[in-house]
Amino acid sequence: MSPSLAIIGGSGLYEIESLEVIARHKIETPFGDPSDEIIEGRLAGRTVYFLPRHGRGHRLLAHEINHRANIWALRSLNVRWVVSITAVGSLREEMPPRDVVVPDQLVDRTGRAHEHTFFGNGIAAHVSFADPYSEQMRDLLLEASVQHTNRLHNGGIYTAMNGPAFSTRAESEMHRQLGFDLIGMTNAAEARLCREAEIAMATLCLVTDYDCWKTDEAAVDVASVIENLHANSSLAKDIIQTIIPMIPEEPNWPEHSSLAAAIFTPKENWPEQTRKNLEPILSHYA
Repeated sequence: MSPSLAIIGGSGLYEIESLEVIARHKIETPFGDPSDEIIEGRLAGRTVYFLPRHGRGHRLLAHEINHRANIWALRSLNVRWVVSITAVGSLREEMPPRDVVVPDQLVDRTGRAHEHTFFGNGIAAHVSFADPYSEQMRDLLLEASVQHTNRLHNGGIYTAMNGPAFSTRAESEMHRQLGFDLIGMTNAAEARLCREAEIAMATLCLVTDYDCWKTDEAAVDVASVIENLHANSSLAKDIIQTIIPMIPEEPNWPEHSSLAAAIFTPKENWPEQTRKNLEPILSHYA
């Protein structure tokens, strides 16, 4: 199975109509069920996998998403590059709704980072996460995006919250004062797990609202989020088609060996069940 690219689609992006479907994969993982079937298809001449983060029909709240199962399932299909498409609130006036942002940093305020790891149960690993997004993947995503929009921002700090309710005005203002640029509910988990799975990942953020800090604007609601998502969904699909031919054939970026210096437990001490559970991730090191 050749190394491939996967698209994780967020709110408003549950399918890619131009994807020529080859197969549908219902994958069982040691961590439970993924959000939905993973669609395998051909797009722009390459094999691509597509996973709707919230399930088709948006059935899952952010805190209900089984991120470990999602990323494990993708890695079991030899996915080595991921583009994550996600809706965000903007904490900056210069990043208005319907703009797109390729963030370069994130802050996880969910308090759930310990849940978003493959390790434990006898195997200890600590990946480097100073730069949470693949720089080379970000470069490709920016190169693809600039061909389709002039409402593009290079860089920004994404902060993750739990939800499911949106922020209070006090929380929104606090996040602004802390220097964050974007707010969402899912991307920190995906970035952490992709790094542990040696997948190069970058994120395309679709700005849907100003959160609720901007008092001269209506507070965020689902109707406005959906309206702005629909406006940007075709743009996101155009960017996806453009980036696919840019993805290299061989996974030799830094993220593709992120575990090389991260595993503390000698392999002779690995519990057999844990080794088996992590086979798609650890087979190169076992």
